[in-house]
Amino acid sequence: MAKTALELLKKHWHHEAFRNPQAEIIEAVVDGHDTLVLMPTGGGKSLCYQIPALMMEGVCLVVSPLIALMKDQVENLREKHIKAACIVSGMTAEQQSNVLTNCSYGGVKLLYVSPERLKSRTFTNALQNINISMIAVDETHCISQWGYDFRPSYLEIAEIRQHFPSVPMIALTATATPMVADDICRRLSFRNERRFVASFYRDNLAYMVFHEADKHTRLLRIIKKVNGSGIVYAGTQRRAKELSDFLNANGVVSGYYHAGLSKRDRDIAQNNWMDGKVQVIVATNAFGMGIDKPDVRYVVHTYIPATIEAYFQEAGRAGRDGNRAYAVILYNNGDIEDLQRNVETSYPDTSTIKAVYNALCYHNTIALGNGENEEYLLQVEELCKKYHFERKTMWAALGLLERDGLICLPAKDNAESQLMIKVGREEIYSFMKQNPRYASMIESLMRLYGGVFSGLTPIDEHLVAKTSGLEAMVVPLMLSRLEALNMVIYKKGVAEQTVIFTAPRCNLENVPIGGVDYAERKKQAIQRKDAMVSYIRENETCRSIKLLQYFGEQSEQKCGCCDICITHTKEQNAKVEAKVMQLLTDGPMTIQQILAQFEDIDERTIRSRVRAMVDARMIGIDRDMRLYI
Repeated sequence: MAKTALELLKKHWHHEAFRNPQAEIIEAVVDGHDTLVLMPTGGGKSLCYQIPALMMEGVCLVVSPLIALMKDQVENLREKHIKAACIVSGMTAEQQSNVLTNCSYGGVKLLYVSPERLKSRTFTNALQNINISMIAVDETHCISQWGYDFRPSYLEIAEIRQHFPSVPMIALTATATPMVADDICRRLSFRNERRFVASFYRDNLAYMVFHEADKHTRLLRIIKKVNGSGIVYAGTQRRAKELSDFLNANGVVSGYYHAGLSKRDRDIAQNNWMDGKVQVIVATNAFGMGIDKPDVRYVVHTYIPATIEAYFQEAGRAGRDGNRAYAVILYNNGDIEDLQRNVETSYPDTSTIKAVYNALCYHNTIALGNGENEEYLLQVEELCKKYHFERKTMWAALGLLERDGLICLPAKDNAESQLMIKVGREEIYSFMKQNPRYASMIESLMRLYGGVFSGLTPIDEHLVAKTSGLEAMVVPLMLSRLEALNMVIYKKGVAEQTVIFTAPRCNLENVPIGGVDYAERKKQAIQRKDAMVSYIRENETCRSIKLLQYFGEQSEQKCGCCDICITHTKEQNAKVEAKVMQLLTDGPMTIQQILAQFEDIDERTIRSRVRAMVDARMIGIDRDMRLYI
């Protein structure tokens, strides 16, 4: 007998009830509706497709943007005894085939793939032999060119629907304006659609914005006052390390995370924070997707995020346990100037984009009509120097060329380092005796890697450092020194970015670079920037109300805990105190008489303040319950 949604929730997730509107969403999907779900970070979006997947016959195809996120989801589902799998880059053809075979024979209920996987003809052909029950699209705002994080690969999702015309689709995101929501439904060819927009209001999250010249001191004060686990976002990789070093030097145990680190180092930094070994993780915006740590007490941005969407998603990682948490922005006037400059840099004029494309083609000697599916090393520094491009402008142009489907910039993790000891054992032992500071490292190398004398052997500098008691950064320097002495061959693993030409080289005079709506997209980016600046400079409207209005949700409910509400409360309290003291100079009055003298302040605020004044002995109360000075 098939289990109900609530029975599945209790069995696998051990919850007694759904959050609003999860139950309605599940019912809509099971009934065959194409369904759009807008739900804030931490609101329980995944359940909205995972439970229908268990209720329906066949396999739910889940499209998700990050490999790490997919792996985490699959691992979590398997721990709940739910059959889940993913197909990711790095898997052999045999491994992929085994997963697809399991899908065909009922061994998988949820199959996670990236949107890029949908470009594979082999994969889409294999799907024809699988009973697909539904399609779930996570982070679906990426499909809209009006969204803040448009990714061309998401456009492939609409194509897959042609193979499964009767299969319902659920699209989920934590950040979408009404215009982006409309665009999502249009691009995914929604039919018989239902939309669910959960409230974005977070009553436990206090939004704070401070204009601050000395960000370091204010940051330290926030962390020591709030205490607990936190995330600090920095604008650059260098700043992430600097802030982490500053916090450690001032008694706050922290680590740092950014895309420039190796995957191993990123994983170590993230796991140390998740496990509570460090209190704070300082990171660029490369960190956070898929993070589910409930006890984050504060998220501090030490720069201005590019968009409200990005800020709302990052800030929403605080307070998922429902307890009081803080989302803070520390900024100065220079940050506003940087934000305005970044929009211009991110949307170069079309002549610059064409120049970058032509430079790529000339540099790699690609003739017109050739180059499709060919991969080349992307030598950004050399191209900038040779063709006089600014680095930021070139990266922006490359991103736009990728959006237009002319190139692809595949992500690369650091390659393994390799080492071979060229000299014999007697000579190496003699060297160790004469240079004892190298002894522990060389002993570790010989113990860990038996083949290091016979040929180039993959090594892990971090493991060598750990087993020899050296600092991680010292080992590569010492190995480089040994290579200079002609004792070893050392090839340090370096991440090399490549570029793939996904279409034959074309004559750009006939191609609308940036797309036909490029000017409109730039206009939208400027509007998103202006909205972020408006939020930063706001000094009247409650910050929760301001954020809700941006996402199309109308509310008059003030949070009472943001910096603006607190300022207004202090101002009102001061106004009440002054007026009460003035009224009582004419003699004792009852609270009702005092209330009658106020027109613009609510009764609860006045009563609360008067009570505080009595407690503080600023005023007294006589036997007739009259207040006096």
